[in-house]
Amino acid sequence: MKSTGIIRKIDELGRVVIPIELRHKLGIDVKDPVEIYVKGTSIVLKKFEPNCVFCGNTKNLTEYKDKLICDKCIEKLSDINK
Repeated sequence: MKSTGIIRKIDELGRVVIPIELRHKLGIDVKDPVEIYVKGTSIVLKKFEPNCVFCGNTKNLTEYKDKLICDKCIEKLSDINK
């Protein structure tokens, strides 16, 4: 991980402001969903990207019964019935 040298305090409600420079650099806009991970003793924030429930792919997704499935996995699932 690379340090930015930016330090922010957590407010009374547990919130921290992500500086606009970082949001612009990472393509995070107002109301964009952000995932929170724990890596050892670090907290990692990542812009949320929807992905396939089976393989994790983020491209060519189709929603089926509130689940996202990529084209490749749909093709593999259709082969099961043959």
